[in-house]
Amino acid sequence: MGIIAWIILGLLAGAIAKLLLPGRDPGGFVITILIGIAGALLGGWAAAELFDRPFEKDFFDLRTWGVSIAGSLALLVAYRIFFGHSRRARR
Repeated sequence: MGIIAWIILGLLAGAIAKLLLPGRDPGGFVITILIGIAGALLGGWAAAELFDRPFEKDFFDLRTWGVSIAGSLALLVAYRIFFGHSRRARR
């Protein structure tokens, strides 16, 4: 799978992660999309390293989607933990 496919997968995984983790994100829509892309890339890389299975071969593999969504969820949660309280403090 090429980088364009990973970006598309990241967009979709980020949208799914956002559906699974509703609420306001501190960065808005664009930041959430970028976090989804980064999460898909991070999840794919981590799964390839941990499971010794290259995940770049098949776009429609359920394991590829699973690690991409998990990576997106992990980054969204981390982003909310580190940057989510700064907006509430200003009000």
